[in-house]
Amino acid sequence: MAADVARPVSRDGVLRTPPPDAWSLDRAEPRAALTPFLVWHWSVAWDLRGRDPHHQVTLPHPSPHLVVEPDGAWLYGPNSTRFERTMRGAGRVVGTRFRPGAVRGLLDGPVRDLADQRVDASTVHGLDARALTAAVWAETDTAAAFALLEGALVPLLFGEPDPQAVLADRAVALLEEDRSLHRVPDLAERLGVSVRSVQRLFSEYVGLGPAWVVRRYRLHDAAAAALEGDDVDWARLAAELGYADQAHLVREFSAVVGTPPARYAAGG
Repeated sequence: MAADVARPVSRDGVLRTPPPDAWSLDRAEPRAALTPFLVWHWSVAWDLRGRDPHHQVTLPHPSPHLVVEPDGAWLYGPNSTRFERTMRGAGRVVGTRFRPGAVRGLLDGPVRDLADQRVDASTVHGLDARALTAAVWAETDTAAAFALLEGALVPLLFGEPDPQAVLADRAVALLEEDRSLHRVPDLAERLGVSVRSVQRLFSEYVGLGPAWVVRRYRLHDAAAAALEGDDVDWARLAAELGYADQAHLVREFSAVVGTPPARYAAGG
Protein backbone atom coordinates (compact mmCIF):
# COMPACT_ATOMS: atom_id res chain seq x y z
CA MET A 1 0.00 0.00 0.00
CA ALA A 2 1.34 3.37 -0.95
CA ALA A 3 0.97 6.29 1.39
CA ASP A 4 -1.38 9.04 0.27
CA VAL A 5 0.29 12.17 -1.03
CA ALA A 6 0.01 14.93 1.55
CA ARG A 7 -2.34 17.74 0.55
CA PRO A 8 -3.28 20.94 2.36
CA VAL A 9 -6.87 19.67 2.71
CA SER A 10 -8.75 16.60 1.57
CA ARG A 11 -12.44 15.95 1.10
CA ASP A 12 -12.15 13.96 4.32
CA GLY A 13 -11.34 17.19 6.10
CA VAL A 14 -7.67 16.65 6.92
CA LEU A 15 -6.23 20.16 7.17
CA ARG A 16 -2.60 21.08 6.53
CA THR A 17 -0.63 17.93 7.17
CA PRO A 18 3.05 17.78 8.23
CA PRO A 19 5.77 18.00 5.54
CA PRO A 20 5.47 15.05 3.14
CA ASP A 21 8.82 13.59 4.22
CA ALA A 22 7.78 13.63 7.88
CA TRP A 23 4.56 11.60 7.80
CA SER A 24 2.62 8.98 5.88
CA LEU A 25 -0.98 7.87 5.65
CA ASP A 26 -1.76 4.29 4.62
CA ARG A 27 -5.25 3.06 3.86
CA ALA A 28 -6.63 -0.34 2.91
CA GLU A 29 -10.09 -1.68 2.22
CA PRO A 30 -11.39 -4.32 4.64
CA ARG A 31 -12.00 -7.89 3.61
CA ALA A 32 -15.24 -8.42 1.66
CA ALA A 33 -17.16 -9.80 4.65
CA LEU A 34 -16.57 -6.56 6.55
CA THR A 35 -17.34 -4.02 3.81
CA PRO A 36 -20.98 -3.65 4.95
CA PHE A 37 -19.63 -2.45 8.30
CA LEU A 38 -16.27 -0.77 7.66
CA VAL A 39 -15.08 1.91 5.22
CA TRP A 40 -11.33 1.37 5.47
CA HIS A 41 -8.40 0.68 7.76
CA TRP A 42 -5.86 3.45 8.16
CA SER A 43 -2.50 4.10 9.74
CA VAL A 44 -0.74 7.41 10.33
CA ALA A 45 2.99 7.44 11.07
CA TRP A 46 5.17 10.48 11.64
CA ASP A 47 8.80 11.29 12.37
CA LEU A 48 9.28 14.86 13.52
CA ARG A 49 12.49 14.26 15.44
CA GLY A 50 14.63 17.35 15.07
CA ARG A 51 11.61 19.39 13.93
CA ASP A 52 8.99 21.49 15.62
CA PRO A 53 5.81 19.71 16.77
CA HIS A 54 2.96 19.76 14.28
CA HIS A 55 -0.60 20.65 15.31
CA GLN A 56 -2.92 18.56 13.17
CA VAL A 57 -6.58 19.50 12.66
CA THR A 58 -9.24 17.32 11.08
CA LEU A 59 -12.76 18.49 10.37
CA PRO A 60 -15.58 16.48 11.98
CA HIS A 61 -16.99 13.39 10.30
CA PRO A 62 -20.07 11.27 11.10
CA SER A 63 -18.16 7.96 11.24
CA PRO A 64 -16.95 6.32 14.47
CA HIS A 65 -13.43 4.87 14.56
CA LEU A 66 -11.69 2.08 16.42
CA VAL A 67 -8.17 3.39 17.08
CA VAL A 68 -5.11 1.72 18.58
CA GLU A 69 -2.80 4.28 20.18
CA PRO A 70 0.23 3.95 22.45
CA ASP A 71 -1.99 4.24 25.53
CA GLY A 72 -4.61 1.70 24.46
CA ALA A 73 -7.40 0.84 22.05
CA TRP A 74 -10.23 3.34 21.89
CA LEU A 75 -13.63 3.72 20.30
CA TYR A 76 -14.11 7.27 19.04
CA GLY A 77 -17.65 8.45 18.47
CA PRO A 78 -18.59 10.88 15.70
CA ASN A 79 -17.22 14.36 16.42
CA SER A 80 -19.37 17.46 16.21
CA THR A 81 -16.29 19.70 16.40
CA ARG A 82 -12.86 19.58 14.80
CA PHE A 83 -10.41 16.94 16.02
CA GLU A 84 -7.01 18.26 17.09
CA ARG A 85 -3.77 16.51 17.94
CA THR A 86 -0.19 17.67 18.36
CA MET A 87 2.40 15.35 16.82
CA ARG A 88 5.82 15.25 18.47
CA GLY A 89 8.86 13.08 17.92
CA ALA A 90 8.05 9.82 16.15
CA GLY A 91 4.87 7.82 16.47
CA ARG A 92 2.15 5.76 14.84
CA VAL A 93 -1.61 5.30 15.18
CA VAL A 94 -3.61 2.48 13.60
CA GLY A 95 -7.36 2.49 13.20
CA THR A 96 -10.44 1.48 11.28
CA ARG A 97 -13.36 3.63 10.20
CA PHE A 98 -16.90 2.32 10.61
CA ARG A 99 -19.67 3.04 8.20
CA PRO A 100 -22.23 5.46 9.64
CA GLY A 101 -24.74 3.32 11.53
CA ALA A 102 -22.63 0.16 11.66
CA VAL A 103 -21.32 0.67 15.19
CA ARG A 104 -24.84 0.66 16.68
CA GLY A 105 -24.87 -3.13 16.90
CA LEU A 106 -21.77 -3.07 19.11
CA LEU A 107 -23.23 -0.67 21.67
CA ASP A 108 -25.72 -0.98 24.51
CA GLY A 109 -27.36 2.32 23.60
CA PRO A 110 -27.85 4.77 20.74
CA VAL A 111 -24.85 6.17 18.91
CA ARG A 112 -25.78 9.68 20.09
CA ASP A 113 -24.41 8.63 23.51
CA LEU A 114 -21.01 8.10 21.87
CA ALA A 115 -20.90 11.46 20.08
CA ASP A 116 -17.81 13.52 20.98
CA GLN A 117 -16.60 10.70 23.24
CA ARG A 118 -13.51 8.52 23.38
CA VAL A 119 -14.22 5.32 25.32
CA ASP A 120 -12.16 2.26 26.10
CA ALA A 121 -12.61 -0.23 23.28
CA SER A 122 -13.44 -2.92 25.84
CA THR A 123 -16.80 -1.16 26.07
CA VAL A 124 -17.59 -3.24 23.01
CA HIS A 125 -18.63 -6.65 24.32
CA GLY A 126 -16.20 -9.33 23.18
CA LEU A 127 -13.35 -6.93 22.40
CA ASP A 128 -10.22 -7.16 24.57
CA ALA A 129 -8.69 -3.70 24.23
CA ARG A 130 -5.52 -4.57 26.15
CA ALA A 131 -4.78 -7.67 24.07
CA LEU A 132 -5.52 -5.82 20.83
CA THR A 133 -3.20 -2.96 21.77
CA ALA A 134 -0.36 -5.32 22.63
CA ALA A 135 -0.78 -7.29 19.41
CA VAL A 136 -0.93 -4.25 17.13
CA TRP A 137 2.08 -2.55 18.72
CA ALA A 138 4.11 -5.74 18.47
CA GLU A 139 3.50 -5.75 14.71
CA THR A 140 5.59 -3.36 12.61
CA ASP A 141 4.01 -4.30 9.27
CA THR A 142 0.99 -2.10 8.50
CA ALA A 143 -0.93 -4.74 6.55
CA ALA A 144 -0.45 -7.22 9.39
CA ALA A 145 -1.67 -4.61 11.89
CA PHE A 146 -4.80 -4.14 9.79
CA ALA A 147 -5.31 -7.91 9.79
CA LEU A 148 -5.18 -7.89 13.59
CA LEU A 149 -7.92 -5.25 13.70
CA GLU A 150 -10.02 -7.34 11.36
CA GLY A 151 -9.42 -10.45 13.43
CA ALA A 152 -10.75 -8.68 16.49
CA LEU A 153 -13.83 -7.36 14.68
CA VAL A 154 -14.88 -10.35 12.56
CA PRO A 155 -16.47 -12.26 15.48
CA LEU A 156 -18.42 -9.14 16.44
CA LEU A 157 -19.59 -8.08 12.98
CA PHE A 158 -21.21 -11.18 11.60
CA GLY A 159 -24.38 -11.93 9.67
CA GLU A 160 -26.50 -9.49 7.72
CA PRO A 161 -26.25 -5.81 8.69
CA ASP A 162 -29.14 -4.20 10.53
CA PRO A 163 -31.47 -2.75 7.83
CA GLN A 164 -31.67 0.50 9.78
CA ALA A 165 -27.87 0.71 9.86
CA VAL A 166 -27.84 0.21 6.08
CA LEU A 167 -30.42 2.99 5.72
CA ALA A 168 -28.33 5.30 7.91
CA ASP A 169 -25.26 4.61 5.78
CA ARG A 170 -27.25 5.31 2.62
CA ALA A 171 -28.60 8.56 4.09
CA VAL A 172 -25.11 9.84 4.92
CA ALA A 173 -23.83 8.74 1.51
CA LEU A 174 -26.61 10.70 -0.20
CA LEU A 175 -25.66 13.84 1.70
CA GLU A 176 -22.02 13.33 0.77
CA GLU A 177 -22.60 12.62 -2.89
CA ASP A 178 -25.45 15.01 -3.70
CA ARG A 179 -24.62 18.50 -2.49
CA SER A 180 -28.03 19.73 -3.69
CA LEU A 181 -29.56 18.06 -0.63
CA HIS A 182 -29.51 21.05 1.71
CA ARG A 183 -32.69 20.31 3.67
CA VAL A 184 -33.76 17.40 5.87
CA PRO A 185 -37.22 17.17 4.21
CA ASP A 186 -35.48 16.68 0.86
CA LEU A 187 -33.42 13.83 2.32
CA ALA A 188 -36.53 12.26 3.85
CA GLU A 189 -38.24 12.37 0.45
CA ARG A 190 -35.26 10.68 -1.21
CA LEU A 191 -35.28 7.95 1.43
CA GLY A 192 -39.05 7.51 1.26
CA VAL A 193 -39.58 8.11 4.97
CA SER A 194 -40.86 10.93 7.19
CA VAL A 195 -38.72 13.77 8.52
CA ARG A 196 -39.26 12.45 12.03
CA SER A 197 -38.03 9.00 10.94
CA VAL A 198 -34.86 10.56 9.52
CA GLN A 199 -34.23 12.41 12.78
CA ARG A 200 -34.72 9.23 14.84
CA LEU A 201 -32.50 7.26 12.46
CA PHE A 202 -29.64 9.73 12.80
CA SER A 203 -29.99 9.95 16.58
CA GLU A 204 -29.98 6.17 17.05
CA TYR A 205 -27.52 5.09 14.37
CA VAL A 206 -25.38 8.03 13.26
CA GLY A 207 -25.10 9.93 16.53
CA LEU A 208 -25.39 13.41 15.02
CA GLY A 209 -28.36 15.10 13.39
CA PRO A 210 -28.95 15.16 9.62
CA ALA A 211 -28.73 18.96 9.47
CA TRP A 212 -25.30 18.74 11.12
CA VAL A 213 -24.13 16.22 8.50
CA VAL A 214 -25.28 18.55 5.73
CA ARG A 215 -23.24 21.38 7.27
CA ARG A 216 -20.24 19.11 7.73
CA TYR A 217 -19.98 18.32 4.03
CA ARG A 218 -20.53 21.94 3.06
CA LEU A 219 -17.64 22.98 5.29
CA HIS A 220 -15.37 20.35 3.78
CA ASP A 221 -16.17 21.72 0.34
CA ALA A 222 -15.49 25.25 1.54
CA ALA A 223 -12.14 24.28 3.07
CA ALA A 224 -11.11 22.50 -0.12
CA ALA A 225 -12.17 25.47 -2.25
CA ALA A 226 -10.22 27.84 -0.01
CA LEU A 227 -6.97 26.15 -0.97
CA GLU A 228 -7.74 24.85 -4.44
CA GLY A 229 -9.02 28.11 -5.93
CA ASP A 230 -6.82 31.06 -6.84
CA ASP A 231 -9.51 33.65 -6.20
CA VAL A 232 -12.56 32.33 -4.39
CA ASP A 233 -15.84 34.18 -4.80
CA TRP A 234 -17.10 33.56 -1.27
CA ALA A 235 -20.57 34.96 -1.90
CA ARG A 236 -21.08 32.66 -4.87
CA LEU A 237 -19.60 29.68 -3.02
CA ALA A 238 -21.94 30.34 -0.09
CA ALA A 239 -24.93 30.25 -2.44
CA GLU A 240 -23.70 27.06 -4.15
CA LEU A 241 -23.29 25.33 -0.80
CA GLY A 242 -26.73 26.31 0.39
CA TYR A 243 -25.84 29.00 2.92
CA ALA A 244 -28.23 31.91 3.38
CA ASP A 245 -25.41 34.33 2.59
CA GLN A 246 -21.65 34.78 2.76
CA ALA A 247 -21.76 35.86 6.40
CA HIS A 248 -23.28 32.53 7.44
CA LEU A 249 -20.54 30.64 5.61
CA VAL A 250 -17.77 32.74 7.14
CA ARG A 251 -19.23 32.44 10.63
CA GLU A 252 -19.60 28.65 10.51
CA PHE A 253 -16.25 28.14 8.80
CA SER A 254 -14.49 30.25 11.44
CA ALA A 255 -16.18 28.39 14.30
CA VAL A 256 -15.29 24.92 13.03
CA VAL A 257 -11.93 25.45 11.29
CA GLY A 258 -10.68 28.03 13.76
CA THR A 259 -9.95 30.83 11.28
CA PRO A 260 -11.96 32.76 8.65
CA PRO A 261 -11.90 31.19 5.17
CA ALA A 262 -9.95 33.99 3.49
CA ARG A 263 -7.27 33.88 6.15
CA TYR A 264 -7.19 30.10 5.97
CA ALA A 265 -6.75 30.28 2.19
CA ALA A 266 -3.84 32.66 2.69
CA GLY A 267 -2.15 30.21 5.05
CA GLY A 268 -3.20 31.83 8.33
